[in-house]
Amino acid sequence: MMLFPEITADILSRLPVKSLKRFRCVSKSWCKEIDSPYFINTHLKRSSQAHTHLNLILRDATNLCTVDLDSPDFTSIELKNNPLKSDDCATEVMGSCNGLLALLNSDFSIALYNPSTREKKMIPVSPLELPNDLDDSKVSSLFNFYGFGHDPINEDYKVVRFIHFYGDSPDGFFHCEVKVYSLKSNSWKRIDDYPYDLRFILPPDYHPRCRRGYGVFANSAVHWKATVVGKGKENGSDLIVAFDLGAEEFKIIPQPDYSSNEHEMNVGVLGGCLCVFCNKNCKQVEIWVMKEYGVKESWTHLCTVIAQLQVKEFWLYARPLAYSKGGDKILLELDNRFFVWYDLRRRKSKIIRIRGAPPIFIAEICVGSLVTLNGGGEGQTSGKDTQEKRKTRKKRAGNRWFRMQTWKSMHMERVVGDLY
Repeated sequence: MMLFPEITADILSRLPVKSLKRFRCVSKSWCKEIDSPYFINTHLKRSSQAHTHLNLILRDATNLCTVDLDSPDFTSIELKNNPLKSDDCATEVMGSCNGLLALLNSDFSIALYNPSTREKKMIPVSPLELPNDLDDSKVSSLFNFYGFGHDPINEDYKVVRFIHFYGDSPDGFFHCEVKVYSLKSNSWKRIDDYPYDLRFILPPDYHPRCRRGYGVFANSAVHWKATVVGKGKENGSDLIVAFDLGAEEFKIIPQPDYSSNEHEMNVGVLGGCLCVFCNKNCKQVEIWVMKEYGVKESWTHLCTVIAQLQVKEFWLYARPLAYSKGGDKILLELDNRFFVWYDLRRRKSKIIRIRGAPPIFIAEICVGSLVTLNGGGEGQTSGKDTQEKRKTRKKRAGNRWFRMQTWKSMHMERVVGDLY
């Protein structure tokens, strides 16, 4: 049975990356199709829209682990190809975008990594630049804030870093440095500081010794929670600050009209949309989703999850992570210790047991994708096979060629029957 190329491409675009990596060996035409930018984008778009091929990335004090959410048996598996794995410090995940992870061991050890294809890219170090009139002896401490995401205008992936310096000034804060790394140019550049009197807030799950906070990516921008610094009536008010990766400028995002102000607000991303979640009195969390980015009226109250005795009687911090395949449930992380599926229609929660998961963790969602880091360059390993490996496989494939042609026709008949 011979299938039209467009039907073959449509079927392949529904499969997980692990299968696609094997199917690259079936024929030259399949390999060319799977490696094409159009197919990579189609596969990513389909996975994002259908909420499929999602993985949990769990970080504990020593390791990174991954959990396949499409698998009926939730099992935590160590991410053995961590490009920053070290016995001296843990690897942190500063962000996830289109199947790529931005990893960090320290402010001088940063990498981009696709865990599905194992392609990696080490990011060059960018030193701190204090103002000429600033005496570094007066700097008592500094806090680093990072963000990672995709710039669709320039078709680039970027890391933004800004550093708060604290010292002897009346409010303690006296300087900020903002830099942006571009994957396309493989370089950092200094940009203007944010034009607000703000102090960015470290999230509840940050490590106090690291003094680093990470933003969330949605709608071509990275977002953080901040508070107003000043003497006016707005002093201490919580804000959502966004950094547009295309325009490379900061902006304030309007917030929803909350039912009350007695809550701990934080920002997140759910199904590709910006969301806020408000934890109240260790008993419930209110979740809002911004349907039309930047439009205050588009904020939609998704749900209010109330603690249940059979799941968890109370919590300090609950965070939404992802939708289920059907879109009728959301995955919640509780206190960096538990996961639950919350049924939006029935308003019921069910705890998830993950075999081999660390007792305490920080979680990130990563979609399986074929997105490439463009190959080449020092410190980078191509996701495609090396020339030597290709030669070895070509030699072995010679004896299997006829079997593969027969297998391909039989397999595609079975896949077509399952999908249609």
